[in-house]
Amino acid sequence: MIYSLSGILTKKTPDLAVIECAGVGYAVRVPASVTGQLPAVGQEATIYTELSITENDIALYGFATEAQRDCFRLLTSVSGVGPKAGLSILSVLTPEKVALAASADDHKAFTAAAGVGPKLARRIALELKDKVGRGLAEGSGFAADIAAVPAASTASTQAVAALVSLGYTASEAAAAVARVDDTLPVQDIIKIALRGLSHV
Repeated sequence: MIYSLSGILTKKTPDLAVIECAGVGYAVRVPASVTGQLPAVGQEATIYTELSITENDIALYGFATEAQRDCFRLLTSVSGVGPKAGLSILSVLTPEKVALAASADDHKAFTAAAGVGPKLARRIALELKDKVGRGLAEGSGFAADIAAVPAASTASTQAVAALVSLGYTASEAAAAVARVDDTLPVQDIIKIALRGLSHV
């Protein structure tokens, strides 16, 4: 398996990056969100990859962080979610927002991605709820058995872990935190989320 590629970025489009390593140009399909995180063409870049081999295709999918790649693996483990839908979701949601949406059973968040309808969005939220709920409660984002740990130290994840330690379920905590601006300091997120929980 190809874990990552490091080399010169020779081309980038909203859904494709080409990295030249030792004279070989690797075409890597990427979410739109990754394109903005890559350096300018001609500069050195590193992309974390997932290799997909099917009867009709061999494709490399690339991500700016290991958390994005691990989130992609988690999403494509859901029945009915193929690589295209996984990339589409990661084009509009960060791994942490995927974890929060799934844990809070906020299936509408997934419909923001092109090609993800309400039925598929409900299935994603349902199948991932327990997996990511355990990880959020432990402050690690995704469940450890998925080996994905996105943004473990971010304010939102810390706030969820703090609320769980106060006795709220992971789902309640994630739902409350998901409604708060994630750019605020962790203490403010906790305070606002607690206010929201007290009115439920």
